[in-house]
Amino acid sequence: MIRTTKQAKREAKQLLGLCLIDGQLDHARARKVVQATIQCGHRGYLMVLRYFHRLLKLEMARHTAEVESVVPLPADLQADVQNHLEGLYGSGITTFFGLNPELIGGMRIKIGNDVYDGSVRFRLASLARGFGITGENGRKANI
Repeated sequence: MIRTTKQAKREAKQLLGLCLIDGQLDHARARKVVQATIQCGHRGYLMVLRYFHRLLKLEMARHTAEVESVVPLPADLQADVQNHLEGLYGSGITTFFGLNPELIGGMRIKIGNDVYDGSVRFRLASLARGFGITGENGRKANI
């Protein structure tokens, strides 16, 4: 029986632990855990499942890399980026390569809460902030 938010969070974390095999999320186990929790139907199970869902999203984000560039990256560069990310974050990283013309040049990589921004747009914005450049309306320039 769940009585508090703290207890629900603790149970959700325990459920997540049941779904990890060698540090990797097993989606089939996650589905079984959700089904078993629903069937159990104890008081507060919806709160536990809400926190469990949040933990699952965070866990999946930790193992998913989004790589953006202005032009499509050659296959050899994609492989280099993938290998480097696996060296930093361990094997099991799923990498998605996409296009973002707003970057002007360079590359932007996001994994979970980590963002590596080597884009020209980011560097120009940093330079503008360093010089204190403002736009016509007195606000900081939006580069």
